[in-house]
Amino acid sequence: MTYRAPVQDMQFLLHQVLQISTSDIPGYADLDEGFTAAVLEEAGKIATDVLAPLNAVGDAEGCTLENGVVRTPKGFKAAFNALRDGGWTALDCAPEFGGQGLPYLIHSAVNEALVSANMALNMYQGLTHGAYSAIAVHGSAEQKAMYLPKLASCEWTGTMNLTEPHCGTDLGLMRTRAEPQADGSYKVTGTKIFISAGDHDMADNIIHLVLAKAPGGGEGTKGISLFIVPKLIGDARNGVSVGKVEHKMGIHGSATCVMNFDGATGWLLGDLHKGMRAMFTMMNEARLGVGLQGYAVAEAAYQAAAGYARDRLQGRAITGAANPQGPADPLIVHPDIRRSLMDQRSFVEGARALTYWGASLIDRAHRMGDAASDGLVSLLIPVIKGFQTDMGFQMAVQAQQVWGGHGYIEDNPASQFVRDARIAMIYEGANGVQALDLVGRKLTQDGGKHVLAFFDMVKAECTGHDADPRMEPFTKALKAASKQMQAAGMFFMANGMKNPNAALAGSSDFLHLMGHVCMGLMWTRMARAALTALDAGGDAGFLQAKLATGRYYMARQLPACGLHLARIETGAETVMALEPQAF
Repeated sequence: MTYRAPVQDMQFLLHQVLQISTSDIPGYADLDEGFTAAVLEEAGKIATDVLAPLNAVGDAEGCTLENGVVRTPKGFKAAFNALRDGGWTALDCAPEFGGQGLPYLIHSAVNEALVSANMALNMYQGLTHGAYSAIAVHGSAEQKAMYLPKLASCEWTGTMNLTEPHCGTDLGLMRTRAEPQADGSYKVTGTKIFISAGDHDMADNIIHLVLAKAPGGGEGTKGISLFIVPKLIGDARNGVSVGKVEHKMGIHGSATCVMNFDGATGWLLGDLHKGMRAMFTMMNEARLGVGLQGYAVAEAAYQAAAGYARDRLQGRAITGAANPQGPADPLIVHPDIRRSLMDQRSFVEGARALTYWGASLIDRAHRMGDAASDGLVSLLIPVIKGFQTDMGFQMAVQAQQVWGGHGYIEDNPASQFVRDARIAMIYEGANGVQALDLVGRKLTQDGGKHVLAFFDMVKAECTGHDADPRMEPFTKALKAASKQMQAAGMFFMANGMKNPNAALAGSSDFLHLMGHVCMGLMWTRMARAALTALDAGGDAGFLQAKLATGRYYMARQLPACGLHLARIETGAETVMALEPQAF
């Protein structure tokens, strides 16, 4: 299987849908079509030629712990060096720290190709990007000067240490402690688990960002602080060690470690007892990145499935032989195979659009201080993370199904895509937590003005194309789905206060309902852009395929909103009917 970055699709979103080169976001005016095409094509080359060939290698070999050091799979270090040497790890990092200063949107588009080609390998630089962002916002001038240049280049890599054996999402139960020292440092002691890229042999040092409780902070999350704890201080080993490398279902090439901190020297990052605030600085970007993983792995799985369906001969088309000279017709002639491939394709293209829009909102919020964009993307993040990873896994399974029995055999790529995609539903906040965050916090944030702004956008898209009958399949379906989302919101308002379980029992259904509405909005915008480009003499084959894929989503996927609404309106009675001891 050969992965190819979908550069034409990426370019269509950047320039026809988002129209970035005419945007008022600082830095976007420099992003003309020639420049972004060159960046994306080069990223596609390194993805295809360097990363993708190592995807199965990493899956087969995994990571091993030898004499206290984690060894990565064969070829990973050379590939990681190629990413570093090409500047791919520092695209959106600040120029004063060795970065190229490009918008986060371009980082996201490039990241898609790297994730599709080799999700496990790309995680090492992905975690480093998160550590860079946290220090860039909360670090002192000295900390920024010391750490950011080396993190940007991935000469040093970074991690985030949150989870402990007895506490995952409920960080208030944390036991890791940080004791202040006379020189201003802290001694950090505790055990953290599920630490991605916790140790490896591809960088000179690893900078751990560790959540811990310092004296005087009180109970719960209010007492948590964030500390910089390097693996090495100078040439000396700090009190940090790897207790175990986890044996996992997927992403075998990514080292997931148990990390032991035994009086390790660390330095406070940000304000004392304000560690949660520092952590949440990078949460929108981190969760958008996981949502991107959801569709990026599905893209790779779809490419493999479509190629197999075109080549594999099996049965005859019900309407007559499509390959009369051969013993059978290719799988792709069969309607149910086409349905599966259209499910995959329409999801991936819609999710790519939603992710790029979210990344542009983050750019607008960060580069312009736009509070409305920050509020809107905060509303969308649980949907981007939760819906896209749920659906991305489903699409990887559908791609595997196209392969039939061969998809269950490890000689073929389908199984790895399924196994790798599964983790994205769990980490960076399991998807059930994303649904609770959406319904319990984000809908009512700032008096509900962000969800109202979202509905205004949807309404404008539904009513802005009355003069063009070609848009009706999009606007009519979107309007119906939007009304169903509003009805679900009204149910929560009418019942949530007197019976909170009635709202929370429907939270996952609401996340998916809103996810479909977001995708419908994206497909309506893409249809408008495709028709405009078609009328101007654009690539007819590409644009007609885009419109056909969008019509499929609106007709075959958006009606799921009705099912989700029906479930929501049943409330909590049947969900909570059994007593705990009955399970």
